[in-house]
Amino acid sequence: MLGAPPASLFVMTVQVVLVHGIRTSATMWRSQVEYLAARGNPVTAVDLPGHGGRIAEEFTLESAFETIDGAVRAAAEHGPVLLSGHSMGGLLCIEYVGAEEPPPVAGFVAASCTAIPRGVGLATYRVLARGFDSLPDRGMWLTDRMLDRILPHETRADFGAGGYALDAQDVALRSLSVLDLLAALRRIEVPLWFVNGQYDQLRVNERLFMRIAPHAELVVVPRTTHHVTVMRPRVFNALLEVALTTLEASDD
Repeated sequence: MLGAPPASLFVMTVQVVLVHGIRTSATMWRSQVEYLAARGNPVTAVDLPGHGGRIAEEFTLESAFETIDGAVRAAAEHGPVLLSGHSMGGLLCIEYVGAEEPPPVAGFVAASCTAIPRGVGLATYRVLARGFDSLPDRGMWLTDRMLDRILPHETRADFGAGGYALDAQDVALRSLSVLDLLAALRRIEVPLWFVNGQYDQLRVNERLFMRIAPHAELVVVPRTTHHVTVMRPRVFNALLEVALTTLEASDD
């Protein structure tokens, strides 16, 4: 009679959950979704309330965390979970992963979110957002022109394919000010990768975040802005590969 197969054959596939940034939607992750599917990792890219397919809903922190938690717990039924969030999505995920009762997350990639959303920085961002909102067509002509210049053809359409959540923007920004990110970072015990573009405006607290987070690594992508996931999709996919390989090796 054949003996039992080695335990390594029963290693469960890492599941991936992706959380978009402010104004955009799950469509911004198309390159990552395709890469992960080809790799054999099940992936869920969520739409936060007030964004994408849920644009008619009101954005609240409670509903945003419920969305992230629902996706993570559904994925965790099938294997360890790698969570990745960009910008606002990354800030929300820091608070989520660093909760006093940790959720079932095995690893975390936090992109373009090493800034504390409070004080002068947040106030300035909100003023600029309102200024764009007051322009003809709510400034979309200027936004489109900027994105046409910085994003490659392969991801340009993905960034806004789910629509732009202009109405949710100010309330979402205001909501972020109550997050206690530093306390959350101290509690994160899973592998954590911060990924920033070289010219990302949200690098302002990068050193502080690295000093506080006990298991964090930092990757700075050269010649890249805040939109690292869509501006350099192959590089970001390679960083997901590092995270996935790390989690897979820990299960051996």
